[in-house]
Amino acid sequence: MKVHRRAFLGGLAGSLVLTSRALAATRTLPEFTFHIVTDTHIGRQDGNTPIKQWKAAAAEINAAPGAFVLHLGDVVDSGREAQYPIYMDVRKTINKPVHEIPGNHDPQDLFAKYIRPQIDISFEHGGVRFVLFNNSDRESHMGFIKPPQLEWLKSELAAAEKADQFVVLCCHVPVHTNTHPDRGWYVKPADGQTEFYALLEQHKGRVLGLFHGHFHNGIRGWDDHKPVIESLFPSCCYNQDRKLVNHPQLAGFVVDDLRVGYTNVTLGGGKMTLAYKPLGAESTARHETAIS
Repeated sequence: MKVHRRAFLGGLAGSLVLTSRALAATRTLPEFTFHIVTDTHIGRQDGNTPIKQWKAAAAEINAAPGAFVLHLGDVVDSGREAQYPIYMDVRKTINKPVHEIPGNHDPQDLFAKYIRPQIDISFEHGGVRFVLFNNSDRESHMGFIKPPQLEWLKSELAAAEKADQFVVLCCHVPVHTNTHPDRGWYVKPADGQTEFYALLEQHKGRVLGLFHGHFHNGIRGWDDHKPVIESLFPSCCYNQDRKLVNHPQLAGFVVDDLRVGYTNVTLGGGKMTLAYKPLGAESTARHETAIS
């Protein structure tokens, strides 16, 4: 598993100019599984429950088949520096690679100090390039994709095209527009959404998924930018019932399980399966979709 770290991008401004459609990936994916954890919120309300749940998740992940772990942000609660070493003590017990991105509760300087000096990274596994980038801000629940990041994402997708790889993109805040009954937190057109979706359109057929945390609403997603599946994942700390299941105004999909836990994601065999795993229990909650 080779990790690519984001190079320094200085003096970049303006929007991307996209001139030609990239080629879709042509290879067939071998089947593999990985785990998604998000919103652990270590230290929330000065209680011990979040760290106990993170320990339970780590133990279950160690015992489960899966190649690596993605953590989609909000590692600690409210940016509390003292909680990062506590999180890392548990992380070190996990017997497979763990790749985090910051959430809006994670100050970037503390994330760099305790988790990883380079914030935006990519790595390959099984013919898929996983691209992790920070689109959150400590002062807002909204998302932001800045011009230097758009340039970096452009280079990552070009590299995936050259290597004939599929791509999964990961950032804490959803890019997809959403309103009530959802939370209404996303990347607005003026903050990079328009350029980002234009970039995905240029690589249509190559990007499989866009994965997020942030909402604490279970597995919730959209498929109106097919073949890209945009999905939010349940928190390992707490989830809230916003009555999304069968809501008449809701577009997209919802998986009905709000217990705390993590998600096992399987790619291959022409499909993507998001299988929810509540801590200490079993569940049939899952979302499955066809992929190239």
